[in-house]
Amino acid sequence: MMDVDGTSPVAAPGLWVQCRAPVLLTIVGGAIDTIGFIALLGFFTAHVTGNLVLAGAAFVKGGAGLWIKLGAIPLFIATVMLTKMWIDRCSQSPRPHRTLGWLFVAEAVFLIGFMVAGLQLEPFRNPDAAALALTGGLGLIALAIRNTASKTLIKHISPSTMMTGNTTQFGIDLSNYVRQPGRAQGQALLRSGSIVGGFVLGAFLGAVLYHHLGFWSVLPFMLTVLYLASLAFRQQPL
Repeated sequence: MMDVDGTSPVAAPGLWVQCRAPVLLTIVGGAIDTIGFIALLGFFTAHVTGNLVLAGAAFVKGGAGLWIKLGAIPLFIATVMLTKMWIDRCSQSPRPHRTLGWLFVAEAVFLIGFMVAGLQLEPFRNPDAAALALTGGLGLIALAIRNTASKTLIKHISPSTMMTGNTTQFGIDLSNYVRQPGRAQGQALLRSGSIVGGFVLGAFLGAVLYHHLGFWSVLPFMLTVLYLASLAFRQQPL
């Protein structure tokens, strides 16, 4: 059927297309954070506030690895600043979708660095070791780039590395659906639930794959990020 102006109407994207990028991003976020936490003796690559909590506990109770966890904060902030400067520089580009595509590529490159460093330097037994700081830092930079993109270029997508807000939204959507079931409420519940479920799935996949493959477990999630980069370059819905 044609619109009144003689053009074919644009079909609304299906639910999977709407949820595809958020779910895949949360799977990657959950997996990389879990792999880093297991392999790097409790270091968070995505959940930066977790490093602050652990650093505070180590400062009061004593313990190793304090300097690495504290150092994660300025490294994260510096990465965000540099990424935002690059986004601002590209803001006048006639093809803004390419900026997002290159950010995904940058994330994938640092995930490769995270994987290679882990393969070369594991096992990690000293929480104060420079090797642990290097490996964790590469993973942290990858997800700092992701977080910057989430706050600037893809603000319509829920944060994919921090689940407190997403879990709260899932609870709100569940309450709305129980109180007044309907199509709109059901779709909202499915969207928020799939994001939370994606992170949980990623965490379990990361743990299982790391147990069997070591740092090679990063590879499928890096390829997932490159797939999202290809969608961005081709201007597919995200």
